[in-house]
Amino acid sequence: MLAAQRDAEARAAIAEAERAELLARLPPSSIKPLQGSIDTRQFGAAGLVKAFDLARELAVEVCAALPPERKTAIYEPAATQGVLAARQVLDAIERLKDDLVKQNKELQQVIEAHTPQGSAAAIGLAVLTAVPATLKAGADLSALFKTDVSVQGIGYGDGARSLFATSLAQRCPDRLAGLGAGYLGELDGKQVASLLARVRALAAQRGELAQRVAALDRLADAAKGEEKRGLAALVAGAGALLKTVDTFIDSLKAGETGDRSPLFNAARYLGYAARTEGMLVLDFDLRLEGMTIVKDALFTGQKLRLSGVAFLWYRLHEPDGTLRRADALRRVTKPVEVDLRGDQAEPAFFGGGK
Repeated sequence: MLAAQRDAEARAAIAEAERAELLARLPPSSIKPLQGSIDTRQFGAAGLVKAFDLARELAVEVCAALPPERKTAIYEPAATQGVLAARQVLDAIERLKDDLVKQNKELQQVIEAHTPQGSAAAIGLAVLTAVPATLKAGADLSALFKTDVSVQGIGYGDGARSLFATSLAQRCPDRLAGLGAGYLGELDGKQVASLLARVRALAAQRGELAQRVAALDRLADAAKGEEKRGLAALVAGAGALLKTVDTFIDSLKAGETGDRSPLFNAARYLGYAARTEGMLVLDFDLRLEGMTIVKDALFTGQKLRLSGVAFLWYRLHEPDGTLRRADALRRVTKPVEVDLRGDQAEPAFFGGGK
C-alpha cells in the first residue's frame, strides 16, 4: 500500500515537472502578437548590396549599346549649365575688350582733333553715343556672375547616379570621354593661363583708356564754351566706362580659386567642353532600391532576405539633340537569404561584388 502511494506521488511529480517545462516553452499570457512590420533600418545598407550589383549589371548592357566608333559624354545638367556660363564669361571678356579697343581708337581721334595740330571736331558725338551702349553691356555681364546654378535631383538614393556612371567608366572606359561630374580637369593650367592672358589684354586696354581720359580731362580744362561742355561729357562717360570695366574685372576674382571665382569655374568648364566637343551625349535616369525582407518568428528569431530593384531609362543623342538610341530597362533580383551569424550566406554576398 505504501509502495503504491509513493509510486503515485512520483508519477504526479513527473507530470508536474513536464507541465512546468511545457509552460516554460510557451509564451506568457501577457505577450503581445507580432505587429507584422519590422524596422529594417537596423540592418543598415545591407539591402543596397543587391542594388549595387544591379547597377553594375546594367552598366554592361548600356556599354554594349554605345557605338564603339565614337566617344560618349554623360549628360549632367550642372555641367551643361557650367559650360554655357563659361562661354558667356569668355564672350564677355572678348566683347568688352573689343569695345575698349574701339573706344580707345575713337577717343584718340577726339584728342587729336582738339589739339592745335588737329582740325576735325565732330567726332566727339559718335564717341559719346557709343559709351552708354558699352555701359549697358557691362551691366548685363555683371549680372551674370550673381546667378547660382543649382540642380535638384529626384530622390532615387544618394550616389546612385554617380555609382552607375562609375560602373560605365569601369566597363567601357574607351567609349566614354566625360562623366559630367566630379573632377573636370581643374589641374590643367592651359585654360586658366588662356583666360588670364585675355584678362591681362582687357586690363591693358583699360589702362590705355584711362590715359586717354586723363588727356581729355586736360583738354576740357583748357577749352571754353560748347567745346568744354562736350569734352566734359566725354570725360564723364569714359570715366563711367572705366568703373564698369573695373567692376567686371573684380567680379572675375582672378586671384581666387574654387567656386567663388568665375574665372576659375570658366576655365574648368571650358576645358571640359573642349574635351567633349562633338561627342555623343548619354542622358539617363536610374532608380535603385535595396529591399530588406525580414521574417521575425517568435521562437526561431529573425531571418534576413535581401533583394534589389533597378529601373533605368537612357537616351543617346547627337550634340544637336538628334536621338540615336533609347531604351528602358528594369531588373529585380531573387531574394538571397543571409544568416545573421554569417555562416550560411552565399560567399558572393560577402565578397567584393566583382
